[in-house]
Amino acid sequence: MKNNSGFTLIELMIVVAIIGILAAIAIPSYQGYVIKAQVNRAVSELASFKSPFEVQVASSSGASNDDIGYNPSNLTTGTALANISIINADSSGHIEVTMGDKAHPFLADVILRFERTAAGVWECVVDSSAASNWKASYMPPGCS
Repeated sequence: MKNNSGFTLIELMIVVAIIGILAAIAIPSYQGYVIKAQVNRAVSELASFKSPFEVQVASSSGASNDDIGYNPSNLTTGTALANISIINADSSGHIEVTMGDKAHPFLADVILRFERTAAGVWECVVDSSAASNWKASYMPPGCS
């Protein structure tokens, strides 16, 4: 008597179909998490320059990249040569970077900005108009 031990072709096809369904659900969710993590990281890195920017406002001097200690992120298009911050005559200003091509493709050309009013109030602004695949769920907390 011959004892077969193994899986039939139908059983294997069912397992492959289940794995395919799980992958179809999991991959888009994973990409969404990656995108949100990259946006949050870039916003956090940009926020770290608010304190040095405030020092420059208080000293009534410019805010070059050297003045605020800017080190370009690999997620943005910023370079050490192009200043990311501007101080206006009334002490308002902003710090701004653009998401680059090393970030997720859905984030290319998204502009992240911290705007400072003359009263010293900061606001996080995300300009996603150039990113056709941007979803509201990618917006970091506290930004508009």
